Amino acid sequence: MAASDTGPVSTPTGTLGTDARLSLTPVQGGTPAFDDHRPPSADIVSDCVHCGFCLPTCPTYVLWGEEMDSPRGRIYLMNQGLQGEPMTPSMVQHFDACLGCMACVTACPSGVKYDKLIEATRAQVERRHERSPGDKALRAAIFALFPYPRRLRALRGPLRLHQKTRLSRLLRRTRLLDRIAPSLAAMEGLAPPLTRRESVPERTPAQGTRRGTVGMLLGCVQREFFPGVNAATARVLAAEGFDVIAPAQQGCCGALSIHNGREPEGQRFARALIDTFERENVDHVVVNAAGCGSSMKEYADLLADDPEYADRARAFVGRVRDLSEILVDVGPVAQRHPLPMAVAYHDACHLAHAQGIRAQPRELLRDIPGLEVREIPEAEICCGSAGIYNIVEPEAARDLGDRKAANVLRTGAPLLVTANPGCLMQVASSLERTGHRIALAHIVEVLDTSIRGGTPAALGVAPDSTRS
Repeated sequence: MAASDTGPVSTPTGTLGTDARLSLTPVQGGTPAFDDHRPPSADIVSDCVHCGFCLPTCPTYVLWGEEMDSPRGRIYLMNQGLQGEPMTPSMVQHFDACLGCMACVTACPSGVKYDKLIEATRAQVERRHERSPGDKALRAAIFALFPYPRRLRALRGPLRLHQKTRLSRLLRRTRLLDRIAPSLAAMEGLAPPLTRRESVPERTPAQGTRRGTVGMLLGCVQREFFPGVNAATARVLAAEGFDVIAPAQQGCCGALSIHNGREPEGQRFARALIDTFERENVDHVVVNAAGCGSSMKEYADLLADDPEYADRARAFVGRVRDLSEILVDVGPVAQRHPLPMAVAYHDACHLAHAQGIRAQPRELLRDIPGLEVREIPEAEICCGSAGIYNIVEPEAARDLGDRKAANVLRTGAPLLVTANPGCLMQVASSLERTGHRIALAHIVEVLDTSIRGGTPAALGVAPDSTRS
């Protein structure tokens, strides 16, 4: 089936017309795929009319053209589970292959909340499916490391030493590690060049007329691998009149855990973060990483059954704002100095599709004198980062990353701008594989450079490339 086909769906039980509802006879015997704790909603499943508008926006369907690796195909499998079918390895494989990018949510004319379905399904998979020893070990290692800033900090020293040796360049050039251990190769290839670690003060006072007090999420990967982004965030918010509170002891927001079905772990992280920012009594909690902000805005659903935290989670969600969201809401007061160059703006999936924030980043960039914003072809297709996806599904992630890198290069812009650390790492890795290099920056680094009166060179843009 072509990516643009919106006709009937071929399934193991026949063909479903575009207006058909999924319905199967319950399986006799065996253990049903889903238990009674928050299974995927049958009501949401029944909202899908199989129109196919999701197909050309789904990264895995675009790659493989397989119906069961499309949103409507996965919804069909969810309905099988709801009807009593067992959870098979094949079923799990199709769920695992989903990036959770939510482009289908944006594209769906029926308003199917696929994000709710895949999140509930992944929690069922983690509880009820026995993964292979290798997969289990890999996921255990990921979740023992990435949600813990102190553990990531301990990794910085050995990683910097590795990057300074010829071994790093040799491994990437020969792709030897790709053949031996693809997931390890993905992690090695994604690691950004480590710069001096910058710490954000626990309190950064507002400049000029004070407009409020905001808490700032420091994150995990952002804090340790992209410290300049957090430092720039604090400076920009202060320049715009906010007292910035960044508690040093704050932990992970739980995004990686929540998006990968590790519900109890995600709830534990969420409760701790709510506690942290409640103590600070801030007006808003500002987030500069798209995946983190998306999860934090879901805390009310995540903790809905917790009598101690349900109301507190709803109140917390009401205070969470993406950085670009709050800056556009309040309006700029800090002067923007010219940055004469073109930039390609990449929509992070969990910002554009999950949070619906598309216009605000572009508005902030276009407010900078001399700066031209160029759109990237196939903007709705995920870059392949998707949290831990580029580690657990390295081949598909590589294909998507290379596709995104090629589209970025087509813009001719010397700088790629986005709002998520995972996207920056993913596209940088893909560009390196193609032998091309352009500068990459978080949107707040561009704003910070403009406010401070810097030049394109401060963002890594070569002087001659600003004329392209």
